Amino acid sequence: MAGSNWQYSKGLHDLGNGCYAWLQPDGSWGWSNAGLVVDSGQSLLVDTLFDLKLTRAMLDAMRRAEPQATARFGALVNTHSNGDHCFGNQLVAGIDIIASKACAEELIADQGGKDLRNSVKRNPAEFGEAGEFLARILAPFDFEGIDVAMPTVTFEGELERRVGNKTVRIIEVGPAHTGGDILVYVPEDRVIFTGDILFINGHPLIWAGPVGNWIKACQLIMDLDVETVVPGHGPITGKQGAAAVKGYLEYITREARKRYDAGMPMFEAARDISLADYASWSDAERIAANVAALYREFSGGKTPPPTMGEVFAMMARIEKDLRH
Repeated sequence: MAGSNWQYSKGLHDLGNGCYAWLQPDGSWGWSNAGLVVDSGQSLLVDTLFDLKLTRAMLDAMRRAEPQATARFGALVNTHSNGDHCFGNQLVAGIDIIASKACAEELIADQGGKDLRNSVKRNPAEFGEAGEFLARILAPFDFEGIDVAMPTVTFEGELERRVGNKTVRIIEVGPAHTGGDILVYVPEDRVIFTGDILFINGHPLIWAGPVGNWIKACQLIMDLDVETVVPGHGPITGKQGAAAVKGYLEYITREARKRYDAGMPMFEAARDISLADYASWSDAERIAANVAALYREFSGGKTPPPTMGEVFAMMARIEKDLRH
């Protein structure tokens, strides 16, 4: 069924033939999607959620829908290292946890940013200008008790996994959003779970780049035989969703390049780029992080990048302006 026909409502959506999507409106900061593939009594889970309570509710719903296949999940795939896609991993620990090698390295290095998020929740004032913004977006989530279960199976390039009689292609497309992004493609069902390669009706967020890899990943989704596209955030879509994200990335790359070449400072460029064509998309403050990533890329690494705190401070300023 085409993506535009799906209702964007919280909970488990049966995509047909043993594929499911778990959606969390409104898809903004932390409100990620996940997925499930089942066949012949076997299952593969695509991502967990930002805290244990949210993940537990999702797993319970999946077990009700497919009790035989999910009595014990067969495997988990983490599409990338951001906490809103892996902080519930411990609830299925003991099964294969699959990730790209680069994703696993990022997770081992900083546990999806778990310590930083706990620090923000406990004392936002420590984080200066960004503190209030970060505290607000993290407020709905409970990070206590999280001990991220690490990937146990890693790969580079592409990995095939069987789920019953189905073949699932796990395709590395990072570095793009993060260092180790992957797509989870079920050819038989024409379904793909994209992780944060796709944010639908919300601004994408470039943590890693290069942006060219991300644009190629969008094109790959458009070139595959897919009908139903489950993004990392936002409503279920089709190929038109991948085309929209690709168009956005191409547009901000052109606009940022003009300003970089003209010598415009990074934050000034972020505020100067018109987002009128994306006025209906949420989280417009992410333009600051995106321009920072693009400026870093344009300089060939010669310009010292802003710290994460500085990037969030720039986003907080833009978000505050947008609210007023």
